[in-house]
Amino acid sequence: MSIRSKTVPLAAGLIALSVSLAGAQTQSRPGLRIPLQKDSVRFAVIGDSGTGEKEQYQIAKQMEAYRQAMNFDFVIMLGDNIYGEHEPRDFEKKFEVPYKPLLDAGVKFYASLGNHDDPKLEASYKPFNMNGERYYTFKKGDVQFFALDSNYMDAKQLSWLEQNLKSSKARWKICFFHHPLYNDGKMHGPDLDLRNQLSPLLKLYGVNVVFSGHEHAYERLKPVDNIYYFVQGDSGKLVHHDFHRSDLMEKSFDRDRTFMIVEVAGENLSFQTIAAGGDTVDTGTLPRPAASVKAAAANK
Repeated sequence: MSIRSKTVPLAAGLIALSVSLAGAQTQSRPGLRIPLQKDSVRFAVIGDSGTGEKEQYQIAKQMEAYRQAMNFDFVIMLGDNIYGEHEPRDFEKKFEVPYKPLLDAGVKFYASLGNHDDPKLEASYKPFNMNGERYYTFKKGDVQFFALDSNYMDAKQLSWLEQNLKSSKARWKICFFHHPLYNDGKMHGPDLDLRNQLSPLLKLYGVNVVFSGHEHAYERLKPVDNIYYFVQGDSGKLVHHDFHRSDLMEKSFDRDRTFMIVEVAGENLSFQTIAAGGDTVDTGTLPRPAASVKAAAANK
């Protein structure tokens, strides 16, 4: 199913808005801090993005600038991809127009479902690459991605996840879904029931990284069970002054919308988190945890 609007004036007005936003800021070379290793897997991360408001367009503009500098070729979406109504004009305003430069460049978007999403419409929306499924997996180089539906974690999905994690031969295993297992935000906080369901499987089968949204801010946590956790829920929505401090918090940012760029090369994952104004708010290179290496070997 492909949702398209035939309302030309809407599209023209939105494209004009996008051009206006691009011209409102001085175009400068991005301050790229990713190593750009040969044969690496490069992607971007957005969450809670689909507002259709100017801040989403500002993030999209930065994404295109960094795509040109980094040459990432896909984006993972952490849910709440389309807020509000899900008419054809909403898919246009809240996805197709802001990310048009990326889509025109051949960048693929892989969506997971949030609590504001329509699972039937979005799972069948071709540009989200869900192929009609609430949860799915795909592989890029040495990295296998597992997109989950954290709205409804039933026994069938858990069984599917276990089977696919167990059979995966990928060097890196990355899960992404909407509701965070760990999170120091005041607005939502962690989903403890989901944590109890997922954590044993993630640990047993050597998952390396988990990306989630839902909390409308950015947070990087210290590793839990040798798994790196990121919360990236502010690519459209934002809650200021959202965090409690905890021993698990490594880095947080709640003063602007952000997105991430990521590169996986060999035994290292490099990341950079960029705000709508272009500032880098977090960056680093993380090694694949030794415990995950052992778990992956044990389950071959």
